[in-house]
Amino acid sequence: MDSKDYDLEKERMVTEIRKANAKLVLLHLPDGLKPRAAELQEEIKKNTDAEVMIWCGTNFGACDLPVDVERAGVDLIVHFGHSPWLS
Repeated sequence: MDSKDYDLEKERMVTEIRKANAKLVLLHLPDGLKPRAAELQEEIKKNTDAEVMIWCGTNFGACDLPVDVERAGVDLIVHFGHSPWLS
C-alpha cells in the first residue's frame, strides 16, 4: 500500500493543535509516512500559528516516543502509527 492511500486526518490534526494552542509541534512518523512529512508540515503551518519540527529518528509505535522531547521544548507531539491511541 502506498503512503498516499492513508487518511492522515489532517483536519483532526489541525483541530487538536489549535485546541492545545501549541506553538511548537513535533511530527513523529513511521518510515512509510516520512515521505509525507512536508505535506503535513505545510498543512500545520497554513492552518495554525505553530512551528513544526519533524522527528527523523525511529518510530516503532506508541512506546517509541522521542526521548529528548522535553529538551526540545515542544508543546505537542503529533504521532502517527497503525492503530488509534487517544490520550
